Amino acid sequence: MTIDETAERVIRLPPERVAAYAMDWRNDPEWTQGIRTAELTRTADGGGFGVGAEVTRTAYFLGKRIDYVLRVAAYDPPELLDMVSVAGPMPMHVTYTFTPHPQGTLARIRVRGDAGRYYRLAAPIMARKVRSSIGKDLNDLESKLQEPPPSADA
Repeated sequence: MTIDETAERVIRLPPERVAAYAMDWRNDPEWTQGIRTAELTRTADGGGFGVGAEVTRTAYFLGKRIDYVLRVAAYDPPELLDMVSVAGPMPMHVTYTFTPHPQGTLARIRVRGDAGRYYRLAAPIMARKVRSSIGKDLNDLESKLQEPPPSADA
């Protein structure tokens, strides 16, 4: 069974600011549901983060630990980050887009995947969970970006 879920939200900040935070893999655990750790495990061909880079994430989904690796397939900040899984429990494709909007940025997350044989029976539950999670991700992204910066006194 194929999963294809999209969530979007207008965030009242410029796309450059939203994308800079959301596209930085080091911030994944702070705003992405279930992600406990994220580590750059392969750099892009030219070094650093970009096309070809791989991020290994450890998440918890439906009560189970899931380790998976996402490879950057397209990277065009501040508009697009497209990643495909190269290791993990199921094939997955995650796309983040950030486009200008009259009120700031239209942030969109799309997750596509194939539940396959292993998750086939749970696919309808997974689709609902993915939809809910990416909606919460965008809420958390907006909340994180709205937080006041830490004071110099801290």
